[in-house]
Amino acid sequence: MPGTSIFPVEVTNVSRHGLWVLVGDEELFLPFEHFPWFRDASIEKISVVERQTADHLYWPLLDIDLSVESIRTPNAFPLVAKIQP
Repeated sequence: MPGTSIFPVEVTNVSRHGLWVLVGDEELFLPFEHFPWFRDASIEKISVVERQTADHLYWPLLDIDLSVESIRTPNAFPLVAKIQP
């Protein structure tokens, strides 16, 4: 079917600690401690996510790009943007 993504992705849960994303058949947790950009975002904005390539997720309503590998191993990617008050 034209337009059907070959890279499925879905936000499956959001808690006060972070969010869960189903990437293909792998469910990954994004703790707010490591991914603070999502902490104050609405569920509506968090739930709109695109898997543009096998290793690239994009939240267009938040303008957030993440590699899947940075979610799997956040300690290997120690640079974190600072949130402006």
